[in-house]
Order: sequence, then structure tokens, then C-alpha cells
Amino acid sequence: MPKTDLPRAQKVAERALASLQRFLHIEAVSGIVLLVAAVAALIWANSPAAHSYEALWHAPITFGVGSYVYSQSLHFWVNDGLMTIFFLVVGMEIRREIHEGALASLRQAMLPMAAAVGGVIAPALLYLGIVHSPADHQGWAVPTATDIAFAVGVLALLGKSIPSNVRVFLLALAIIDDIIAVLIIAVFYSGGLDYSGFGVAAIGLLMVIALQKIGVGSAYAYIVPGAIVWLGILLTGAHPTLAGVVLGLMTPVAAMPMRERPLDAISRFTNELLGRAKAPERDASELIDPLKRLRLAQRELLPPVVRMQGTLHPWVAYGIMPVFALANAGVSLAGVDLSAAGPQWVMIAVIVALVAGKPLGIISVSWLMVRLGWCALPAGVNWRSITLVGLLAGIGFTMSIFIANLAFVDPGSLGAAKLGVLSASVIAAVLGLTWGVCSVRRAAPAGNLGSST
Repeated sequence: MPKTDLPRAQKVAERALASLQRFLHIEAVSGIVLLVAAVAALIWANSPAAHSYEALWHAPITFGVGSYVYSQSLHFWVNDGLMTIFFLVVGMEIRREIHEGALASLRQAMLPMAAAVGGVIAPALLYLGIVHSPADHQGWAVPTATDIAFAVGVLALLGKSIPSNVRVFLLALAIIDDIIAVLIIAVFYSGGLDYSGFGVAAIGLLMVIALQKIGVGSAYAYIVPGAIVWLGILLTGAHPTLAGVVLGLMTPVAAMPMRERPLDAISRFTNELLGRAKAPERDASELIDPLKRLRLAQRELLPPVVRMQGTLHPWVAYGIMPVFALANAGVSLAGVDLSAAGPQWVMIAVIVALVAGKPLGIISVSWLMVRLGWCALPAGVNWRSITLVGLLAGIGFTMSIFIANLAFVDPGSLGAAKLGVLSASVIAAVLGLTWGVCSVRRAAPAGNLGSST
């Protein structure tokens, strides 16, 4: 059979897979999937089958060997287990941006850093100014976070008329926002620390360093050390997802050293394979060794931080984050008494802080930094662009809901905070899209959104 003459079913499958891959690479799609998961959770939690929603996420999952048994709910394994991989990708993004991205130089990073700090302080102060109950003050950090996937996805809906530097500025700001959120979780939402756990985490980190030093590049080799780091941080009383950030920051930004350049090795091994494959009397097993070396050389074309981030990102965007939304966005409206003063003010405070506080902090601090001459707006970015970024930064969603789970003990306040986050994220997305469309139309005669001030 000629090599181009494929079975019809295979050709249809290949076309479908190629179309799916192109679809999944559209940045807005991951945000849409996240939104669908959140809406599904809300509908499920308020439907006649609501009891099954609660039963599912509270179902115990047990791991054990002999007499050593550890049992937790499915909700725990999603929030404390799967979300560690989300934070691992966050750590890798931070590592890449510091190495070669928008955070590589202090001058380039200063404006988004200052804007991010303003975008944390203003919402926190607004929240504290609105909420009356001292117990609910614990939620001050809920409206300080930005959901990178959702915010960038909404920006992508505005199309290529948005200058690339606007996207870079939003990404840099959101990544710095994530760094601040991780520090907030570590400092304010970790209980009394058991320092013996740091010894366990240190063993895992030393194993990671040792594997890197001897040139082990396979990601599978780091699963056990990573699990030890996770367990150690869990034992300390800090949130175990911080293990993901630590491991992400440790991911190498340079490929593993080889005796020859990967491209040269690929060329040599390919020629060796072709020679053996064309031999008149060849043994297929003779191809195993050169194929292994070829795969190793291909792997080392990309540094681990790029390779791992690219591998994990689809799983996080289309698996872990939607599952997290499904597990946490299902707020029973019957279970949240918004007529009570406490929950009512929590929801209002979260909405106002995200929708108004985020843009207020980002725009005002950016204006002040530029006005004082300490920073300059990036090329292609104007004050309409900064306003757009500020509005989109009000989409808290994943990280805000995550912090709410840590901040509130009272179910009523937690439910109100989640409703506030969901409502604010939708409002911020609509406001951002509306502002972006209007700005694009206004800037159309000049060429793009960043062409005029």
C-alpha cells in the first residue's frame, strides 16, 4: 500500500485531531471551558440532584501501605493535590519570565510590578473598609488575585487589533500578582508551623538537586522527590500547593549538558538509523539503541522549563482548572443567607474590590510611576490599554476562590465570597470586553489600540 494511501477512517481521525489541536491552542477557549465548568457547578449545586454534588466531593479517597493509611475527601485531593500541578506551572511561568521574559530586567519589570502592588493594596483596603465583622476580615486577600487564563482568554477575544505589548503587560502583571498571592498564602493562611515537616521537604529538595546535578532530564524521575516535598510542606501546616511553586522555580532554564549539540546528535543518530533501516538483512532490535539516543537528543532541544510547561499547560487549562471550578464553584444559593449582614457584606465587598479596586489600584499606581518619571509606558501601550488591563485584572476566579477556601471557616461567608468572586469575574470580563471593543473602534483610524494617547 502506498504510504499516502491511508484508510478513510484514519484520515478522518487525523483531520479531526488536527482541528482539535488548533482549537485548543486558541487562548480564549480555556477561559470558556473554565466558565462552562463553573456554570455547571452552580446549576448542579442548585438542582434537585444537589445532594449528589455534595456527596461526590466529600467522598473519601484513601491511600495506604500496610498499616499506614491516609484518607481525605475528593475535594481535598483536588484543592491540595491537583492544584499543586497548577502552582507548578505558575512557578515555571515565573521562572521563565525572570530568566528571559517581561521580568528579566528591573527597568522592564518595574511598571507591571508597581501596578500589581497597587492592584493588591487597593482591593484589600476596599474590602476591609466595607466588611464590618472582624471574623470576615480574614477574607481581605480574596479580591487581590487575578486569574491569568481567564484574563488573557478574554483579551484574546478582542483579536489581533490589541498590540502584543498590552498582552505582555497583562501577563507580567498577572504573574507578579500570582507571586504576591503565593506569598500571602504562605504568610497569612498557613497555621502554626511544625518545623519538623521542613526536614522532610528538604530531603525531597535535595533529591531534586541531586538528580539535576547528575543530569537526569526525565520528568518521571522527579515525581517521587516532588511528592516528598509536597508531603513535607503538608506536615509543616503550610498549604501543600506551595510545593508546586518551589519545584517550578527550581526547574532548569537550560537544557541538560550533552557531549555534542542536540542538533548535531539528531543528525548523526538519524543517519545511523537510516543506514541500519536500509540494510538488506537488518534486525529490528538493532534500532532500539539509536532510537533511544535520538529521543534523548530531541528532548534536550528545549530547556526543561519550556518542555514541562508546554506539556503540562493543556492538562492544567483543560483538566485541572475546570475540575477545580466544578469542585468549588457549586455554591448552593439556598445555603447562603444573603439577608444576614455578614455574608451580604462579604459578597458586596468582594465584588466592589475586584471590579472597582483592581482597576483603581493598577491605573492610579501606573499613572503615579509614569508621572514621577520612574517608569515609562511600553511601546504600543497607552492609558486606554492600561485601563483595559485594570478591568481584566478584576477577573479573580481560580486564585480568588482558592484563597476564599483558605480564608473562611463559616460556610455562609465562604459561599458569599464565592458568589462575589463569580459575579465580579463576569462583570469584570464584560466591562473589559466592552471597553476593549470601544477602544479598538476608536483607535481603528490610527491603526491599533496603542497608537494614541
